[in-house]
Amino acid sequence: MSKLLTFWNYVRRYKYLVAIGIFLLIIGVVDENSLYVRFQRQAEIGNLKREIDKYQAEYDTETEQLRALENDPAAVERMARERYFMKRANEDIYVFSHDE
Repeated sequence: MSKLLTFWNYVRRYKYLVAIGIFLLIIGVVDENSLYVRFQRQAEIGNLKREIDKYQAEYDTETEQLRALENDPAAVERMARERYFMKRANEDIYVFSHDE
């Protein structure tokens, strides 16, 4: 009983410090909106923003290629040769691969 009484006297003497400590513990670690969870979410938001930028750049290049294909017959021919290995009647195609 004397240990409990000693503990209670300590808490009464430093009640504001104990309250602030418990408050910081709850805000920092325990709560579902704690600082730890907040930093994790900020990191996830940063990763998602980088992914959005990557996909936006990919979309922009694909849109430019689409516009070129719609307006330029030479672009259509270049695409057919590069991607689908099409050729003219008097040409030969050699395909080199970098297999390891």
